Amino acid sequence: MSTHYFGAHTIDNGGIDMAARRAGASAMQALQIFTAVPKYYNEKIGVRPERAERFREALKTTQIPSLGVVAHAAYVLNVATPDETKWGRANAGLTKELERATILGLGMVCFHPGAATDGDRVAGAKRVGQAITNALRTVEGDTKLLVENTAGAGSTVGRTPEEVGMILASVPDALRHRTGYGLDTCHLFAAGYDLAFGPDAPALILDEFENATGVTPSFFHLNDSAGALGSNTDRHELIGDGQIGTDAFRWLLADRRTRGIPLVLETPQKNYDVAEDDPSPDPWDEKMMRLLETLAGD
Repeated sequence: MSTHYFGAHTIDNGGIDMAARRAGASAMQALQIFTAVPKYYNEKIGVRPERAERFREALKTTQIPSLGVVAHAAYVLNVATPDETKWGRANAGLTKELERATILGLGMVCFHPGAATDGDRVAGAKRVGQAITNALRTVEGDTKLLVENTAGAGSTVGRTPEEVGMILASVPDALRHRTGYGLDTCHLFAAGYDLAFGPDAPALILDEFENATGVTPSFFHLNDSAGALGSNTDRHELIGDGQIGTDAFRWLLADRRTRGIPLVLETPQKNYDVAEDDPSPDPWDEKMMRLLETLAGD
């Protein structure tokens, strides 16, 4: 069996159980979902028991392991902000996201750390670490809470290995086993890390992050980039149709650090309006899955 666990953030029309069924129909081994509408803080949104049961049954049917499922937190959760009111609400939203994911039995939650709007990136990183700490202390369980690297626009925190390392260093040692980070290839490229420079480029970049954090990534988002190298533009593209190109993904997948963890596509979908009761996989997801399998030699 392949040790590359490929998946996608599939369309959830009809519910997260339908997202799982669409992933299963494309033979995915990993999955990413939203547990709530991502444009809201969702600090008071729970998970209905019947919704959780439908989702678990869908995972069982598709044989996607729950540990291979990633919950992507809401985009509005800025836990790097110095604004106490906004930080408090974002902190509560992040904790609630971890609670929902834990109830669903998911392996991990990933989130964008947000922006240090006062320009103090060190203090911003510490605020992100505090939010992680609060969430992990509040919600017991095995679900991990993971920082996602950013494309580096404006005052966003988490662009460099050093900033990701600062965030994680702010979490107490006793909780570190439940946190970590993941890497988005589009974000890396947009932040100035040239994955396409040559066959050794991905490994050298991963070395930087491992050296700065002390750990390897817990997941990858596999996306090509519509924006140029160092553009700080977070705009995903189908692999091979962007500025990174397919060779860089072949080189990346040859690295040991891409094995045994979720490798999730966040690339464009062809059919966003799929019927709620239609479990068919998206054609572009299908195309990307087969391409990744070829690039990995699986």
